[in-house]
Amino acid sequence: MSYPQYPQPSATQQNFQGGEPPLWAPYYGAPLPVAVKRFFKKYTAFSGRASRSEYWWWTLVSGIIGIVLNIIIGAGTSGSSSAPSYGPIAIFGIVLALVWVLATIVPSLAVSVRRLHDGNFSGWLLLLHLVPFLGSIAVLVMMILPSNPAGQRFDQPTGH
Repeated sequence: MSYPQYPQPSATQQNFQGGEPPLWAPYYGAPLPVAVKRFFKKYTAFSGRASRSEYWWWTLVSGIIGIVLNIIIGAGTSGSSSAPSYGPIAIFGIVLALVWVLATIVPSLAVSVRRLHDGNFSGWLLLLHLVPFLGSIAVLVMMILPSNPAGQRFDQPTGH
């Protein structure tokens, strides 16, 4: 079975003044600091598109922070696995993790929807995560796929 190949826009093909595309446009080849900055600037933007680099840099940063928070929680936990005892360090880690999750859940969903849009998929396909195992694999595959020019239908350019 053969799939159509779509050209991947390069950062040099975007031709935006100042070198960085406007927030409504995906930034192909975004470096890590710019991808994280755009993640927070587009906190609740569920419309538009996100390039693979914007999505995957954020996923890497979020994963690393999650690992660090789990290490903090684990360092403050003692006792058996059936009845763990949480010390002040673990409580601090749990509070930090809760704050982190609450602060990033909406923008994480938004960047995921925008990534699906870049592949010309509906953002509602994120609901496949509700299907155990296979749904998450399907979403992962869609996040890995290259950009599809037809995904431009999700763009909503602004005047600035």
